[in-house]
Amino acid sequence: MIRILLIDDHTLFRSGVKALLQRQSDFEVVGEASDGLDGVKLVEQVEADVVLLDVDMPSMNGIEALEQIHETHPNLAVLMLTVSEDCESLRECLRLGARGYLLKKIDQDYLLRSIRNAYNGDSVISPSMMSKFVSHMAEPASAPRRSEHQEPSVLTPRERETLAWLARGVSNKEIARALNLAESTVKVHVQSILRKLNLSSRVQAAIYAIEHKIDKEI
Repeated sequence: MIRILLIDDHTLFRSGVKALLQRQSDFEVVGEASDGLDGVKLVEQVEADVVLLDVDMPSMNGIEALEQIHETHPNLAVLMLTVSEDCESLRECLRLGARGYLLKKIDQDYLLRSIRNAYNGDSVISPSMMSKFVSHMAEPASAPRRSEHQEPSVLTPRERETLAWLARGVSNKEIARALNLAESTVKVHVQSILRKLNLSSRVQAAIYAIEHKIDKEI
């Protein structure tokens, strides 16, 4: 069972998400809070695997709560589930250790898939935010030095194709289906891509693919 904690000040939205999660045989909602302060306290009281955390809340906002949660529980997967499309907010959340950043307008299947992916160690960002984030990262103040990463030529054709799919924010299972490969083979390709390009996460790989226009190859 994937144990999930909900922290959101909108009661109706929180109830809807809770009802959706409880219909999944592999999910268990272990607690919920209506603001960041209570959410931080709840993390200390219950055992959770994934936290769904809103950004804009009273008492303590989601970014402040994230910082405190990550400080005491660095391995806990925290997914920001928010209406905020502000790239600076996204960047700050990732810097503070969020496993992902999801907009509340995503469909139900994407949310469920993202929770499972985060539980398995993957990073997730809503597809509609990815291009905005790449543009933000391209600004001089936050752009990564190109010299830190290898050129795409180090990748095999199959790794390059896998990287293009990563830019769409899809799971290994979906990539395997698209490329007619075993999921275990895709996992090996992803690990090889990260190693060869000196990247640390799937999010970085997706950004790299968009920066180098590899996402346009499928």
